[in-house]
Amino acid sequence: MADGNNHRAASLPDAPDPALRRLEPLVGTWEISGSLVQGRVRFEWMTGGFYLVQHVELARPGRELIGVEYIGYDEDTGTLRSHFMDNHGADFTYTWDVQGRELYTWFGQKGSDNFFHGRFSQDGDRYDGAWQWPDGHGGTGGYSATGIRVGVP
Repeated sequence: MADGNNHRAASLPDAPDPALRRLEPLVGTWEISGSLVQGRVRFEWMTGGFYLVQHVELARPGRELIGVEYIGYDEDTGTLRSHFMDNHGADFTYTWDVQGRELYTWFGQKGSDNFFHGRFSQDGDRYDGAWQWPDGHGGTGGYSATGIRVGVP
């Protein structure tokens, strides 16, 4: 997502881009468990439908992570981009996509070598996947994660 859409202030769209509806399978509250992460996330549509908002409460070894993420359609890149802010001062940008039962989140731009890939269950109430990234030594780091939907709005 660009730093903002100030340059489009006089011509903001009347309706959300239809590409945002691909994120609908995420809506609800999810219990997250994995090899390095435990906690809960909640996805909900902001009034108007231009943003999917994720509320994050996760724990990693020695670190609690509380944050919020706004995912919207970025006209400049034609992708679903987000800004994630947390209690440690992060202001990270991600790119999201859902294609069928496949879930993708890239740190930064689509195609980044730091990404999450998961797959939703047939009923859509579970996903299994993993984050991976270059470990700086020629290998790959990362962790697995499972989300189980425990509530819908």
